[in-house]
Amino acid sequence: MKAVRVNEYGGPEALCYEEVEMPTPGSNEVLIKVAAAGVNYIDTYQRSGLYQVPLPTTLGLEAAGTVEKIGDSVSKYRIGDRVAYTSVAGAYAEYASVPEEKLVSLSDGVSFNEGAAAMLQGCTAHYLCKSTYHVKQGDSCLIHAAAGGVGLLLIQMVKNAGGHVIGTVSTEEKAELAKEAGADEVILYSKDDFEAEVSRITAGDGVNVVYDSVGKSTFEKSINCLSRLGYMVLYGNASGPVTEFNPATLGPKGSLFLTRPTLFDYTADRASLEWRSGDVFDWIAKDELKLRIEHFYSLSDAQEAHRDLEARKTTGKIILTP
Repeated sequence: MKAVRVNEYGGPEALCYEEVEMPTPGSNEVLIKVAAAGVNYIDTYQRSGLYQVPLPTTLGLEAAGTVEKIGDSVSKYRIGDRVAYTSVAGAYAEYASVPEEKLVSLSDGVSFNEGAAAMLQGCTAHYLCKSTYHVKQGDSCLIHAAAGGVGLLLIQMVKNAGGHVIGTVSTEEKAELAKEAGADEVILYSKDDFEAEVSRITAGDGVNVVYDSVGKSTFEKSINCLSRLGYMVLYGNASGPVTEFNPATLGPKGSLFLTRPTLFDYTADRASLEWRSGDVFDWIAKDELKLRIEHFYSLSDAQEAHRDLEARKTTGKIILTP
């Protein structure tokens, strides 16, 4: 079968489209014929070596497809079932072997593309606003990269919870996308100082929570945007990792909270995985959560997909199709 492998850390050119051996499912595993694989920023971190993974490796942490073969101990799924998963490496391939406990079923109202687009980013947005900081009616939230895959979903979930959204984006086009998703205010960080704008918008009060996937270039100013007892939720590092920070500064700024959450921990048990994915798929089927899936690349064009993602040429979700 064909797969996209990383043999040495590097730029997009490190992605190798090559022939590999078909995986054999273990007793508690399911072989999936991949119909759609999601592309996420974490894939670029693993490719570059920012996040160290054993090499060689097949990239990709989410996909949707059809059950092709099941292990002897598998009880939840049958051949032909439509399923999706996240937090298991190897999605950039024609086939993937996945532990049964990591799979969820796709309802008839959710397509393979939607399943692949929603698992990682949808469940991420879910835990961010339902668990890391539980958004309540009237809460004010600053969302960086508001026109990105997580950003557009997070805007909708925060608004559905009764929150007020201030988003940051780089272009007028992306500002329109954030507004269409429901953002109350949108700041062009390429034009305006977002810290000053947040102060103006909130009349100096600041926001209850900052959802920051950008990292190094936004971190300090994001903390300055928080109100007393506010939450700084750093869940990504698109501009680079935050390597130096003195926790003692959180006290004088208002006894602030800082957390670095990951999807893995928020879906570590079966109940959490089913709750988050179940909510997301239910909202999609009822048209209460709208996915933006515009960018499709063949598996062999994974290098181009990574280049476009890192150059911020894309909005919403990128899908690879075998």
